[in-house]
Amino acid sequence: MNATDPTAGLPVWAEIDLDALEHNVRTLRARAPQSDFMAVVKADAYGHGLLPVARAAARAGAGWLGVAQLAEAFALRDAGITTRLLTWLTVPGSDFAGAVRRDIDLSVSATWTLYAIAAAAREHGSAARVHLKVDTGLGRGGASATDWAALFEHARLLEAEGAITVVGIWTHFALADAPEHPTVLGQQERFFEAVAVAERIGLRPEVRHLANSAATLVHPSAHADLVRPGIAMYGLSPVPQIDDDFDLRPVMTLRARLALVKPVPAGQGISYGHVYRPEEDTLVGLVPAGYADGIPRNATNVGPVHVGDRRTTIAGRVCMDQFVVDLGPDSTAVAGDVVTLFGAAPDEPSAQDWAAATDTISYEIVSRIGARVPRIWRGGSGAGAEA
Repeated sequence: MNATDPTAGLPVWAEIDLDALEHNVRTLRARAPQSDFMAVVKADAYGHGLLPVARAAARAGAGWLGVAQLAEAFALRDAGITTRLLTWLTVPGSDFAGAVRRDIDLSVSATWTLYAIAAAAREHGSAARVHLKVDTGLGRGGASATDWAALFEHARLLEAEGAITVVGIWTHFALADAPEHPTVLGQQERFFEAVAVAERIGLRPEVRHLANSAATLVHPSAHADLVRPGIAMYGLSPVPQIDDDFDLRPVMTLRARLALVKPVPAGQGISYGHVYRPEEDTLVGLVPAGYADGIPRNATNVGPVHVGDRRTTIAGRVCMDQFVVDLGPDSTAVAGDVVTLFGAAPDEPSAQDWAAATDTISYEIVSRIGARVPRIWRGGSGAGAEA
C-alpha cells in the first residue's frame, strides 16, 4: 500500500475518522453527565472496526464497552483492552468459563443462564458478574414480568453462595426513537418497578441502565446510572425525523474509484435487466463496489453518489462487485477519479440519505459494509489501514 496515500490502488474503501468518534463520545457524555457511559461496539463497531473504535471510545472517556456476542468480547480482552465490558447474547453451550476468566460481564434473561454462568464461576474460583435483563415492553430479550421475581430470587441465592455478583439490571426500549410515544415513559415505569422488586428480594445492583442512543439524546429521565449509545457514537442520528444533528459528526466515509468511463448512446440498457436507459447520449462510469461489499441491491436506480462536482444516482442494477453511474454527456471524469457513496461533507450524500433511498435505517447502511472493504483509520493514536 502506498505510504503517502493508503487508498492508492484500492477499488473501494471506508475512511474512519477517529477524531470525529471521540468528539461524539464526549458530546454524548455531556448529555448524561451524571451517568456512566457504555460505548456499544457490537458488529465490528457498526462496521467501523472493533479494536480501533473501542480504543478511541475509551480515550474519549467511555468507562464501559458493550458487544452482542462472546467472540467480540473475547477479541477485545485478548487484544489487551481492560475497559469494563458487557456482552448480552449467549446460548446453551456458550463459553461462559472463557468469559469469567476474561472478566467479562454477562447478561442474563433466564434462570438456565444463571446456573450455567454460576457453574463456570465455581470452576474458575471467582464470582461471575451478571446483569439481569428484564423485558419491559420490547417483547424481545429479557425476562417477562411474570418471571422477574423468580429470576431475582435465583440470582440472590447464587450471589449469597458467592458464585455470581449482580452488577446490573437493564432493559431496552422499543420506541425511544419516537420521543412522544407513550411506551417510552411506560417502559421506564415498568423498569423501575422491576428494580424495586429486585431490591425487595435483596439485590443491590451497581448500575441500572436502559438508555440507548435515542434515549441518551432526547430522554434524560431514562439516563439512570449508565447510558449505552450505539449509532449516535458513529455520528448518525437515531431520530432523523428531528431536525437536529446534536453536534454529532459522521465517522465513516465510503469511497471508490472509477474503473472505467465510456460513452453509451441514448436508450442503451445499463447493467442486468436493462432497468435503466439514458434519455440522451451520455458517459457512464463503472464503480467497482457491489452487494458483496455491502452496497444494497435495492439501491438500483436510487443510491446517491458524488462524482467530481456532480451528485447523481446509481444507474441500473447493483451487481455483486460493481455498479454503474450516469455521469452526464459533459462529464470530464476519468478512470481513477474518486466516487463518494456517503460521507460527512455538505455536498456528499450521507448514510441517512442512503437509508432513505433504500427504505432502511442508517444502522444497516454502515454495519453492512463488507469485510473485503479496507478500513482506513484517521486521527487518534489508532490511525492506520487494514486491507
